[in-house]
Amino acid sequence: MAVYFAVHAGQHPLLRGICVGLITLLLILVSAGSQAAMVTAAVAANFTATMEKLVPLFEQRTGHTVRASYGSTGKLYAQIRHGAPFDVFLAADRARPERLEREGDGVAGTRFTYAEGRLVLWSREDNRLSDPESFLTSASGPRIAIGNPKTAPYGIAAMEVFDHLELLETVRPRLVSGDSIAQTFQFVATGNAGAGFVALAQVRAWNQTGGSAWLVPESLHSPITQQAQLLKRGKNNAAAAAFLAFLKSKEVRAIIEKDGYDTEPMPTD
Repeated sequence: MAVYFAVHAGQHPLLRGICVGLITLLLILVSAGSQAAMVTAAVAANFTATMEKLVPLFEQRTGHTVRASYGSTGKLYAQIRHGAPFDVFLAADRARPERLEREGDGVAGTRFTYAEGRLVLWSREDNRLSDPESFLTSASGPRIAIGNPKTAPYGIAAMEVFDHLELLETVRPRLVSGDSIAQTFQFVATGNAGAGFVALAQVRAWNQTGGSAWLVPESLHSPITQQAQLLKRGKNNAAAAAFLAFLKSKEVRAIIEKDGYDTEPMPTD
């Protein structure tokens, strides 16, 4: 049938044009398919909602696909060190990407800051945090959730706030620790903690109304500098390089800022 069509199309200009068009379209599709690739990303839990917005946009623009795994920065770092098959790392700090670069698992020269996180004390109860100082200093107050400082950078920031305000011993009996900032947020969202130190982006992504929050002054903790990097496994993966370039674009940085982060200017601006 294919031979018959090819022969007789040559005898009819209209059919010949259709045939050429179909062949051209087929070649384009085959070429695009051969160039498309998958990038596997290890992503800090606080960035989940934003990443879920960015992935379909990236896939639509490039034809590549993204498979993201979310967790605490510390646990993702450990998985990478033990050979987990990730191409890129979107951490919630800069310390672990720096370590991966020194240890040879991160590609030198690829680290950059994709977001600056903001810490917030959040409660699902209205007016609970109208006076944050009274809430924190109350010996009989409800439990306070924080991320595990050993694995979650936002947990480290929360501990720095307690130290700065000289409240650590006061609040220690009320603290409950989540393995990741995602679990910390769930403690508060489900009422298992009265309030928690979480990412501003998580509060903005919460799909329910009400609640109260205290945006923690940045002077009370070290900057939450979130860095991304190309990993050794993704060194020759075009999709991985394309995704990191995508993260640096003005359009994407605008989305990140809208979700509750600060960003830095890029050299390409």
